Amino acid sequence: MVEIELDGKKVEVSEGSMVMHAAEKAGSYIPHFCYHKKLSIAANCRMCLVDVEKAPKPMPACATPVTQGMIVRTKSDKAIKAQQSVMEFLLINHPLDCPICDQGGECQLQDLAVGYGSSSSRYEEEKRVVFHKNVGPLISMEEMSRCIHCTRCVRFGQEVAGVMELGMIHRGEHSEITTVVGDTVDSELSGNMIDICPVGALTSKPFRYSARTWELSRRKSVSPHDSTGANLIVQVKNHKVMRVVPFENEEVNECWIADRDRFSYEALNSDERLTKPMLKQGGAWKEVDWQTALEYVANGLQQIKSEHGANAIGALVSPHSTLEELFLAAKLVRGIGSENIDYRLRNAEFTAAQGVQWLGLPIAALSNLQSALVVGSNLRKDHPLFAQRIRQAAKKGCKVFAINERVYDWALPVTASVVAASDWAQALADVAAAVAEAKGVSAPVAGQAHGEAKAIAAALLAGEQKAVLLGNAAAHHGQASALLALANWIAEQTGAAVGYLTEAANTVGAQWVKATPGANGQNAAQMLAGGLKAAILLNNEPEFDSAAGKAAVAGLNKAQMVVTLSPFKANMEFSDVLLPIAPFTETSGSFVNAEGRVQSFHAVVKPLADTRPAWKVLRVLANLLGVSGIDYETSQDVLAAVAGSATQVPAAVLSNAAKSAAAEPAANLAAPVVASIYQLDSIVRRATSLQLTADARQVREGGAA
Repeated sequence: MVEIELDGKKVEVSEGSMVMHAAEKAGSYIPHFCYHKKLSIAANCRMCLVDVEKAPKPMPACATPVTQGMIVRTKSDKAIKAQQSVMEFLLINHPLDCPICDQGGECQLQDLAVGYGSSSSRYEEEKRVVFHKNVGPLISMEEMSRCIHCTRCVRFGQEVAGVMELGMIHRGEHSEITTVVGDTVDSELSGNMIDICPVGALTSKPFRYSARTWELSRRKSVSPHDSTGANLIVQVKNHKVMRVVPFENEEVNECWIADRDRFSYEALNSDERLTKPMLKQGGAWKEVDWQTALEYVANGLQQIKSEHGANAIGALVSPHSTLEELFLAAKLVRGIGSENIDYRLRNAEFTAAQGVQWLGLPIAALSNLQSALVVGSNLRKDHPLFAQRIRQAAKKGCKVFAINERVYDWALPVTASVVAASDWAQALADVAAAVAEAKGVSAPVAGQAHGEAKAIAAALLAGEQKAVLLGNAAAHHGQASALLALANWIAEQTGAAVGYLTEAANTVGAQWVKATPGANGQNAAQMLAGGLKAAILLNNEPEFDSAAGKAAVAGLNKAQMVVTLSPFKANMEFSDVLLPIAPFTETSGSFVNAEGRVQSFHAVVKPLADTRPAWKVLRVLANLLGVSGIDYETSQDVLAAVAGSATQVPAAVLSNAAKSAAAEPAANLAAPVVASIYQLDSIVRRATSLQLTADARQVREGGAA
């Protein structure tokens, strides 16, 4: 440790730290633009100049290493005058856009100009102009004359997103940030550039000119998309979601969110929202009141139960639904007398899990892995923030290996094994054989310890922090249990963690509340194949959300009654009743992320028109059907019944245990069905700007994203 004196206080920081780090530890604010705690040091804005004793001139705090006994003054006349001089230079070419700038009111330059700027300018020459650039549907670069060349956006792309899409060309007053060859910015994390831009040069294209920052209310929430459980701030005006930005949580999403989390809110205000209950009568849809719709559903279910038995009724539920909704849906179905409930719509194998399958380690631990084997995942697109953490680990030397059907660009160094999905179990058996050979033990199944398998085994046997991670395709695989068993054996022999990346916001929560079929219950594939007389669809569209695809439509058309609970006009081809339920912004609830963390949130806006929270709809429906034990007054009461006061799924429940590693021969195994990045759920599918991105376009044109 090194001790320095900063503004009269003694501060101890680790050797190699900069003066800026010492100031942060001491609670002293030093003005800055280019410095960001998550990015490398550039020292190109010079706003952080401070007075260092015995130094001939002011020094940049972000790039000046501390030395024992150093004396630093951040508020001396010398420091203040230096900072004021830098501010004068920064404002020379900056346009007077504040009244119409989207960044106005939350702009670092605006804030610091008040403290360090002058009331008038000595500069009389013409200001420079930088022409606008079109870089895609998400980021607006219309006012690049505002740019102060801090290069945060450039460094973010290179260091965090892993793709250097922006760069700075020319020198002096001709310098400008650009994509160089006129390309678009296509990273799945690109929206974070908007947040870290300290001026109004990069702004949100969907949000552009729609509200002023001081008009917005800010409310905490949690992402309903992938299994990271990213913490959000949802900004609201006149009971309408206007913008979504990250809420910093170092253990979950740090200070970043994926574009999917940031821009999906557009769907919440779309024309496809379902605002009133609807019944299909004579092939035509008719709007009705809630009482009529719920009584129609209750009477229909009771009639089908009396004619065909309770086993003819089932529920297909979405793992993007809240913990409370899934819990009540399971209680409702079982209260009727059926065991037909399943959230695993994209699975091909339905072997009962030994416990609640999860990530197997804390999310934050991904940043410190020394070796990792990822099976069946397009990591960067399936889990953008997990990929970002593994990218951090790779920078520190982590060896990353992948077993996939094709080579994906993960924007990090990875040794990829291209193996047909039907041969993934054999590929893992080969790795197990290599581990067994290295350790002198018996392999669990027959395998060949070839060069690639030996390299993976050697990496997993070295170091202390390592993991075998099964992706969405591995979870949905026809031999999912065999893959898990082999992964478990490899992890046990190498001392690695083993876990599922898990697909959705509440995949872990759905298992916890037992939204899976009980004894003699039908699984999702059986229900979608036409095994039901009455189907309840909670927050999903089987044609897009299931492995059955279009065949699900034919299967559900065989049912006498299909009830869809959705925020959108969905499943109209085969449904008989549509019940408008609230999306995550209009209801309270909880999601359980991949590491088993329970994160609760409140509604940020009131439900649209006649929309109702799904947990209330399920409670009333249960009352009409005579199901007891569901008289909850609030969603917090439901959560208490599930989790008590726990903020984590109990460790005793979490388990990635598996049965024997032996697998049946993989004859005619279909490729696992995995949702692409902007087709994951009903909300992102309806977000206009996300559907205009290169990733979405690639999927429409027949590629993979």
